[in-house]
Amino acid sequence: MASTTTELAELQRVLAQLRSSVSALRSRYGDAPAVRRIHNDVERLDIDVAELSGTLPIQRRSTESTEDVVIVPDTPYDPSLWRDADDEGLGGRAPQ
Repeated sequence: MASTTTELAELQRVLAQLRSSVSALRSRYGDAPAVRRIHNDVERLDIDVAELSGTLPIQRRSTESTEDVVIVPDTPYDPSLWRDADDEGLGGRAPQ
């Protein structure tokens, strides 16, 4: 949980810097549509970070679990498996 708190604090710090940069852009370019969109994006990020701060992180399973690993052999498949199969989008094969 401490790691999450640190990550959120870092995100809030970066958002504060971004807000400051957007403010500088607004001073330089005025109320241009691009500046308004960027300002809106920063406000949406603020809302999302506030929402995220109020929730507990979900404990994720380790990605190193071998339960979900499916080993696919490199050996060729038996051609008889594909007898009478259609090639998707190409129609059936001509009789041999």
